[in-house]
Amino acid sequence: MPSANELYDQAVDLRDAGDKETAVTKLKEAVEAEPDHTLSHGLLARLCVDLGLFDDAILHARRVVELEPEDPFSYTALSVICQRCGRIPEAEDALAKARMMQMGLD
Repeated sequence: MPSANELYDQAVDLRDAGDKETAVTKLKEAVEAEPDHTLSHGLLARLCVDLGLFDDAILHARRVVELEPEDPFSYTALSVICQRCGRIPEAEDALAKARMMQMGLD
């Protein structure tokens, strides 16, 4: 069975070829094989937004934050995903968290 990194790489190739649905399938295999594979969760969040799977997108973006709670970019990415999903208050909260972290206030 391919590793999570190999599945991720396959998903990137599929996405680049325009096959987002199959890319999502590969990424789901990757996180099934390795539940803490941050890159796969991050790309899943972005692709799910593109496919209109907003609840899934937010779920995966939140997982990235869980896996990398000290990384302000994780919160920034969550903010962007929430914004694209129409969840503005959640987007604002995540962006505020990212900014506080960047300023060393958190």
